[in-house]
Amino acid sequence: MSGYVAVGDVKLLIFFDLKMKILLFSRPQIAPSAADIERIFSLIERYGFDFAINQEFATVVEKQTSRKIEAEKIYSSSTGEQPAESVMLCCGGDGTLLEGVHRLHNKNTIVAGINFGHLGFLTTATREGVEPLFEDIAMGRLHIRPRTMLQIEGINQCDEVVTALNEVSAQRLEATMLKVIAKVDNQVVAQYNGDGVIVATPTGSTAYSLSAGGPIVAPECGCFLITPLAPHNFGMRPVVIPDTAVVELEIHARHGEAMLSVDNRTYRIGDDQKIVIRRSAERILLATPHNITFYETLHSKLMWDVDIRN
Repeated sequence: MSGYVAVGDVKLLIFFDLKMKILLFSRPQIAPSAADIERIFSLIERYGFDFAINQEFATVVEKQTSRKIEAEKIYSSSTGEQPAESVMLCCGGDGTLLEGVHRLHNKNTIVAGINFGHLGFLTTATREGVEPLFEDIAMGRLHIRPRTMLQIEGINQCDEVVTALNEVSAQRLEATMLKVIAKVDNQVVAQYNGDGVIVATPTGSTAYSLSAGGPIVAPECGCFLITPLAPHNFGMRPVVIPDTAVVELEIHARHGEAMLSVDNRTYRIGDDQKIVIRRSAERILLATPHNITFYETLHSKLMWDVDIRN
């Protein structure tokens, strides 16, 4: 059994027993090394955890190590129903974690990440921190912060509900300007003429939006960001809006098509298409090691503790 104890806006995960399950997720292009894989599995065995693993990662594990994964422990496009005492452990970069989140059957599952990639704002545990992370899981010391998600409506080829943890962006497909009219609660905010526009969550404020000049927003802030992509009007600036607002993007593509990017997934959309974006009822429970905060991640990843004058 497990439960949560709230300390301010932070939830601490408390396990009353250790009979829990690790949902391993990774992608072949950025999977851990054989030594890292062996370390992860030895820790699973040390703490007596059950596990499940995605098909792509299972193939890598069997190829790089002598381990054979039983068929009943492998999942594919969805984790399926899993015990409440489960933690998804994403091994890779932030893109790997985003894909892992999309494969969760139950969004109330806790998600943690080990950074085997590059920057890693979401996958905060390091390669060297794998053992302390497992100890935090076993001892109930993970810091859990619910993260807001976006719900996207109006994608013609999608029958299911489409959600995003980081951002949704409308972008041009051709070498011509894209026009996007953005409305917030039925009020026109701006007409963006350029490469497109991003609507991001606070979690996504350190991703694509940051590269486009958007502000960094702490995860607990109740807001969304609207960030233009290479606007032709130099007066265009990012706008921060409350996350209770409904955003409508009216997209006009000169050659009939544009691209909608939802986290790490892409869709083609037609001219004059309207996309509606609102706060999702679902939230992701993102976990970090007990000794790593958002601000420590910022100054570490962005090298704010380095004096570049020397």
